Amino acid sequence: MNEATADTAADVLRELAPSVERLLDRHLTVARDWLPHQYVPWSGARDYDGPLDGTPWEPPQSALPRAVQDALLVNLLTEDNLPSYHFEIATRFGRDGAWGTWVHRWTAEEDRHSCVLRSYVHARRVLDPALLEQLRMRHVGTGYRSALPTVLHALAYVTVQELATRQAHRNVGARCGDPVGEHLMARIAADENLHMLFYRDLYADALRAFPDAAVTALTDVLRDFTMPGATIPGFRARALRVAAAGIYDFDVHHEHVVRPLLRALGVMSLSGLGADGERARERLGRYLDRLGEQAARTRELSERRNAAGNGPGRSRTEEQGVTA
Repeated sequence: MNEATADTAADVLRELAPSVERLLDRHLTVARDWLPHQYVPWSGARDYDGPLDGTPWEPPQSALPRAVQDALLVNLLTEDNLPSYHFEIATRFGRDGAWGTWVHRWTAEEDRHSCVLRSYVHARRVLDPALLEQLRMRHVGTGYRSALPTVLHALAYVTVQELATRQAHRNVGARCGDPVGEHLMARIAADENLHMLFYRDLYADALRAFPDAAVTALTDVLRDFTMPGATIPGFRARALRVAAAGIYDFDVHHEHVVRPLLRALGVMSLSGLGADGERARERLGRYLDRLGEQAARTRELSERRNAAGNGPGRSRTEEQGVTA
């Protein structure tokens, strides 16, 4: 079958609409509703200073490792920018039909994450609440704007981003040392996994309908990928500490995001590509080689630190940083 035209966004949205309807029905069947307030350790919370004349926050009150604190701050402020993300996808995908129903459902599910994360960090006194609010005002006040050129680029981005976010939440939970936090992060990661499955399977259909354009878009996104929270003030320093702790680094990005995604989509073995698609796949292959080398260096340095008993530290590779 000849490749469908991808000349306009309308062509892509129209061609993929039946897939969106099918995957939305699947999502609504398997998604589990949950109540954020049930995951917050309210019994351990105390009033803060201010109108309630409680106890001011001080750094020793946080029992979580510094890198986990950094990761939670980045994850929470990223979730806080949901209004901008909703605007982005509603503008690109539309608010009508199955596309619109998905956009609003996704937004409603994502809104739980900022709600429950903020309640958790306040109840556990994980972060300075005054600094957190200052950063929220700056980050949300700036908003998020995507420079992705096409609808296929936007679909490729959210596919990669949801998988990266799932893995980041999982790893934060595994390293926080708090059973309540681990349970909460696993619950959030389960949502992100279902969102990833929706987009991944939708992108698989895009690859069948628009193979050249879809491979090109995915290659562009992977080569230049950054998470939407990269504009958070102080993001780079926090990302370095998160990477040094093994929560999210080149190795995690390579082994748990990029390789599994490409394997599931069958991109490297996809047949029937034209000249544009083949050129894009060659670029993708070169990127995979570089990422694999960076991942191997990161893994080796981590093993050396662990063997020396020094714990996580900053490496030259990590300073160059993956920004997911």
